[in-house]
Amino acid sequence: MSDQLTSNDNRFDHAGLLKLASGASVITAGVLIVAKLIAWYVTGSVSLLASLVDSVMDSFASLINLFAIRYSLQPADEEHRFGHGKAEPLAGLAQAAFIAGSAVFLIFHAIDRLRYTHELDQIGVGVGVMVLAIVMTVALLVIQRYVISKTNSTAIRADSLHYVTDLLTNVSILLALYLATLGWTWADPVFAIGVAIYIFYSAFHIGHEAFQQLMDRELPDDILEQIQATAMRHPEVTGTHEMRTRQAGHTRFVQLHLELDPDMSLKRAHEIADTVEEEIMAFLPGAEVIIHQDPIDDSGKNELPAQKPRK
Repeated sequence: MSDQLTSNDNRFDHAGLLKLASGASVITAGVLIVAKLIAWYVTGSVSLLASLVDSVMDSFASLINLFAIRYSLQPADEEHRFGHGKAEPLAGLAQAAFIAGSAVFLIFHAIDRLRYTHELDQIGVGVGVMVLAIVMTVALLVIQRYVISKTNSTAIRADSLHYVTDLLTNVSILLALYLATLGWTWADPVFAIGVAIYIFYSAFHIGHEAFQQLMDRELPDDILEQIQATAMRHPEVTGTHEMRTRQAGHTRFVQLHLELDPDMSLKRAHEIADTVEEEIMAFLPGAEVIIHQDPIDDSGKNELPAQKPRK
């Protein structure tokens, strides 16, 4: 009963943290959109436009995150026995599409501005807005990093990557605005193109990670090794096989077979499996762990191919 209460408490804490991070992301994106829209209108800076478009995409992505996370936190039901966690990587794919589209738009617009350069107006307004954007982005990143450390959420990690990109973008735009005051008008569109290329790279990274989760890719090698070592630490476990792992949203799934003495009682085998399961969940909080007990004689049957380290 105490284990079940602890598990429920963890899920409650995770839900609260995920809602906090997703809500803060939506608010931050909304404030920055208004501020950057005003700054772009006043200055005419294409790099500010790049940042504005990126913030608009972030707001769409954050809204998608908000709904996806709320859906993914719903408990398992009769039609979704493994829960709704895959809503998070689906949201990640949608974010990747939004971000890639914004990058293409920015590149074309910046190339056009390179062909027809013009002086920027009221650069001080743009500088003030970018300083505000940097402060708000840093504050949001602190919140998101804390939530990621506690929940391992794919959607929040993807959203955080957006804002890391935003932070670098805002710093580069400050530099572009400074160079514009020196008469280097070409710096504004050139920096915008650099931002767009980085945004496109971020989109690819987010999309790749989300796709791998949807395809049930194995957990990282260091976690696989830790699971194996944890199982083998028990003195009565002689081996393991057919280990399978995957992740859906913030929930990780682990399945493996323990090789035990064939003369061992069913009760003792069950006790050993429970002990190993608890030890695995100690370093993978909230994980769903399923363990099957096999007598040593049958351990070689139907064995999956050996897992090799991924490059």
